[in-house]
Amino acid sequence: MVIRLIAIDMDGTLLNQRNEVTPRVQKAIKKASNIGIKVILATGRPFIGVKCYLEDLSLKKDDQFCITHNGALIQNAMNGECLSEVLLSFDDYLYFEKLARDLMVHFQAFTKTEMFTSNQDISEYTVHEAWMTGIPLRYRCVNDMDCQLHFPKVMMLDPPELLDQAISRIPYSVLQRYSIMKSSPYYLEILNKQANKGTGVKFIAEKLGIKRDEVMAIGDQENDLAMLEYASISIAMGNSIESVKKIAQFITKTNEEDGVALAIENFCEI
Repeated sequence: MVIRLIAIDMDGTLLNQRNEVTPRVQKAIKKASNIGIKVILATGRPFIGVKCYLEDLSLKKDDQFCITHNGALIQNAMNGECLSEVLLSFDDYLYFEKLARDLMVHFQAFTKTEMFTSNQDISEYTVHEAWMTGIPLRYRCVNDMDCQLHFPKVMMLDPPELLDQAISRIPYSVLQRYSIMKSSPYYLEILNKQANKGTGVKFIAEKLGIKRDEVMAIGDQENDLAMLEYASISIAMGNSIESVKKIAQFITKTNEEDGVALAIENFCEI
């Protein structure tokens, strides 16, 4: 089987615990790209949090793409231009902001270029997200928000025990109407029902004329499940959560052990 497209999650997969791409992983990705394989970064991060890695991996080109906000946006890797966007409305924002307050967890919402929180006691996880990705963080009470805004995603966030308790109280009807998944023990991501990494990979593959059985995906968290289920070859990181390991066809080493490089080397004959 010939692999023509590789979709790679970033945090916990491409990146080690220090937010680095190790030399071996970088080398494997560049080799794959040099022989004509499309390498797509598929992440929950905004584009601003992806750009430096696209450049380091020589993927910042007009004919390259990336999946951001867990599939809500598909963007040109060179300039961030959106090829596809599936967004939440301002009414969605209002609903989930209130629901987060009712559930007593912190909340944040993303536009394409900014992150907003309505919590005066800004969560340490919100601060960490802004630091990690570089996206500007704004405090805005709900009444001061621009009602014309649309959002790639909104998030609930808190320590795992608090967040999991809140998740258990989200109405079933809401779980059915939106794409809702955890991207880490601390983050619950909420998107339009049509948005996930799987639909993002499918969009890019079809745009490039690449068949599903020519696609490989690598991930580690719940927000990677959709793209792993779409790909013909699905690979879980050694540090993946159990639900990811259960559905993946193969398990590679951890993100501290060059797991992405090993997967590419084994399946792409580089």
